[in-house]
Amino acid sequence: MYEAKSEHADDFINHEEVMETLGYAEKNKHNRVMLEEILEKAQKNKGLSHREASVLLACDIPELNEQIFKLAKKIKEDFYGDRIVLFAPLYLSNYCVNGCVYCPYHAKNKHICRRKLTQEDIKTEVIALQDMGHKRLAIECGEDPVNNPIEYILDSIHTIYNIKHKNGAIRRVNVNIAATTLEEYRMLKKAQIGTYILFQETYHKENYGKLHPTGPKHNYDYHTEAMDRAMLGGIDDVGCGVLFGLSTYKYEFAGLLMHAEHLEARFGVGPHTISVPRIRRAEDIDPETFDNGISDDVFAKIVACIRVAVPYTGMIVSTRESRKCREKVLELGISQISGGSRTSVGGYAEEEAEEDNSKQFDVSDNRSLDEVVDWLMERGFVPSFCTACYRAGRVGDRFMSLCKSGQISNCCLPNALLTLKEYLCDYAGNDTKALGLKVIDKQIAHITRENVVNKVREELALIEDGARDFRF
Repeated sequence: MYEAKSEHADDFINHEEVMETLGYAEKNKHNRVMLEEILEKAQKNKGLSHREASVLLACDIPELNEQIFKLAKKIKEDFYGDRIVLFAPLYLSNYCVNGCVYCPYHAKNKHICRRKLTQEDIKTEVIALQDMGHKRLAIECGEDPVNNPIEYILDSIHTIYNIKHKNGAIRRVNVNIAATTLEEYRMLKKAQIGTYILFQETYHKENYGKLHPTGPKHNYDYHTEAMDRAMLGGIDDVGCGVLFGLSTYKYEFAGLLMHAEHLEARFGVGPHTISVPRIRRAEDIDPETFDNGISDDVFAKIVACIRVAVPYTGMIVSTRESRKCREKVLELGISQISGGSRTSVGGYAEEEAEEDNSKQFDVSDNRSLDEVVDWLMERGFVPSFCTACYRAGRVGDRFMSLCKSGQISNCCLPNALLTLKEYLCDYAGNDTKALGLKVIDKQIAHITRENVVNKVREELALIEDGARDFRF
């Protein structure tokens, strides 16, 4: 039975409810009156249910789809303005005991080069990332209790936070590791992680079993209930996502929104972020063997419908996607992107040799961070390296209450401009810096409070003189 507040996966991601939702959406995809009523509700910026959003996703009336895209863009601007947060993944180890058939880390893969970073390796990689200009990392790791125990993760987080090089510093470490115990989530909380990220891969339980035939990840319930344990362990911000292409996209879309509804119902706060990766080619993995791939147009529609349904959540797209695809979805709801990424174990300080392939997947957007920053500004966005909310304790329900009320914008734009100025002074190429200074001057006009404008101008001048790390 479907029950959003239940602690059991089969209740809050209920297969019968998903199937009924898909049937309801198919039945009403041409119901113009219903579709317009759902769009009218969505305009209030309060979100939609998984069933209402699924009707929008199923809609194939061109003029109404155009309204969905326009509304998604407006909602994104209402909550996030022109800001795009930048981050980079750092792969610590690709040792893994699972048998996931879509991932090259799977235990039977004898072609991939297995590697694990030492703490000295991590220092070298983090300095390289700092020298690029990054302030926010997402650490990634295969599941292996011998090679990658929780102690290794905790030591790595401590190492990262304590590396100061020139003006560089990693100010937020997000963690993307396998589902674990309540006690280990408490350890991660104590280590002051940012967001705990875990992709469901697929919400279709039967397919999940086939896709994860061996290893601890085979346990669907334990994996699906991981966010609950994380939040019970004190982690305020969690990030959900599916790997589109493993099961039908409409099923995954409904399941993803049901998961968000569950977290909101049980804990009073939904996911801090939602990621939308698509399966990509990798060593020993051919995406053509999976028959649920989606086109760029369908992908864009998914992003727009998630933004309309969950207006407050951050949305992430990585370098899995091409520049062209990222340009499109940035307009429709994406608020965070990676830049200058490596999906190998390490690879920032020194690019990995082709014969030492340790990559999790092939990157589609290979531009440097500076090229991405310049591109974002050319497209009218404000690249942000801000970590202020996390460091000021505006996390979990505190962040969401500010976000839902629209008040978060009073500090987000100033923080974005201050961190952009740091980047321009310390890391940007000449052309990027020239453009960035124009962007800052233009964006200051969007700050409505005179006292905030005066403080921003004062701190921008101090950054020019060498001061760092101001925040609202």
